[in-house]
Amino acid sequence: MTSKVLEHQDKAISTTVEDESKDSMWLDELTPRQIVTELDKYIVGQDDAKKSVAIVLRNRWRRQRVEDEMRQEIAPSNLILIGTTGVGKTEIARRLARLAGAPFLKVEASKFTEVGYVGRDVESMIRDLVDISVNLVRANREYEMQEVAEKRVDDRILDLLLPAMSPDQTEETNGEGPHIFVAGPAGVSEEEEGEGIQDRRQRTREKLRKLLIDGKLDEREIEVEVSQSANIEGMMIPMGGAGDGLDHGFTEMLQDMLPKRTKSRVVTVAEARRILIQDELDKLVDMDEVVNEALYRAEEMGIVFLDEIDKVAGTRSGQGPDVSREGVQRDLLPIVEGSTVTTKYGLVRTDHMLFIAAGAFHVAKPSDLIPELQGRFPIRVELKTLVEKDFVRILKEPKNALLEQYRAMIETEGSSIEFSDDGVAEIAHIAMQLNERMENIGARRLQTVMTTLLEDVLFKLPESGTESIFVDKAFVQERLEKVATNEDLSRYIL
Repeated sequence: MTSKVLEHQDKAISTTVEDESKDSMWLDELTPRQIVTELDKYIVGQDDAKKSVAIVLRNRWRRQRVEDEMRQEIAPSNLILIGTTGVGKTEIARRLARLAGAPFLKVEASKFTEVGYVGRDVESMIRDLVDISVNLVRANREYEMQEVAEKRVDDRILDLLLPAMSPDQTEETNGEGPHIFVAGPAGVSEEEEGEGIQDRRQRTREKLRKLLIDGKLDEREIEVEVSQSANIEGMMIPMGGAGDGLDHGFTEMLQDMLPKRTKSRVVTVAEARRILIQDELDKLVDMDEVVNEALYRAEEMGIVFLDEIDKVAGTRSGQGPDVSREGVQRDLLPIVEGSTVTTKYGLVRTDHMLFIAAGAFHVAKPSDLIPELQGRFPIRVELKTLVEKDFVRILKEPKNALLEQYRAMIETEGSSIEFSDDGVAEIAHIAMQLNERMENIGARRLQTVMTTLLEDVLFKLPESGTESIFVDKAFVQERLEKVATNEDLSRYIL
């Protein structure tokens, strides 16, 4: 059982990396029109926003093709997406980053505080982006080295299952030691002169290798040496405002200086494979190269999505939180304009990072941002409010749409579910009604309605059997009658 779980975990990790590499396409293969086509697979409507981000993404590729002198002068075309919640602002930015294979960080601007106040400073988002970039490049490198690492692990496990002969044993068999007799059809005879113990040992090793590859030795226990990092808790000296990056860098420096400790563990072959594969990958992957490429990707391809930018916009009242909000804007300004940030991997410049800001701007307006920050977001796109027709398309059309997600989950219980067109239309109608009567949360309302609609179905599975479930208009009205008619809808508010 354990070996199967570990096998599934390994497959899941490799599949995730493979899927990322498939979703990530080289920009020279993606024209703006093709970028929009890819976004259409996941996002319904918002054609203006898709067109704008497609041009911005293609411009990044175009910038890489101009002369060096001109390349340094071309600034990224930062965007600000304006629209109510649930219309697809975050999804557009996230899918854009996956298309480009770029390091992507989503962060809420409201979490930052002005320098001098308790909280996160704006530079921390660049450090987080660099960490994401390093992990992204390292995962790609490990995926490339996976096959080599697996072969090395097989050899190490075989060495543990069939230990090498000691020098004394080798001399004994090659010298005047005892002769080996083999039982055959003609009786017991002395072993043929041409075949020594090393040849037979090699054949045994190959037989073990085949059993190991077939998984027939997964439950056998072996003893492995596991390296442990030195525990430096309680040894840290406060850095006195040196910053997140320096604190972490100092911690890693101490870990590298302290000697590594090893511990013997008796584990199954399957568990040993999991332990040793990471050990081999650590040896095969050159972290210096990983860091160099990760810094380049962060500086030249990094995308920072600043959500809720409207929460730090406000009129200048001179007191209260408005001062802090304006302070956050002033701190954001040099990061977006282009500055150098200290991280644990070295200095990183933000001059050519792409910043995408987004906000509902219900209370504040984009003009409430300080003028300097407004100027760093030259492209403004207003996303349209979703209507009932869009809700029907969102339920059915996108890749891995909401209906497909519930269909896949119910199939795991041995049952199935089908949605009629009038049933889907009724779900969209009720979701739109709720948005009109309550707070408009856009497409997120569909998740609330679907959860309530299928609550009894999901609760009764698998005891209810494998009979197929058919969701039509009558089914939806019966189960969502209270939601559609009751004015006290607090239970269904996200």
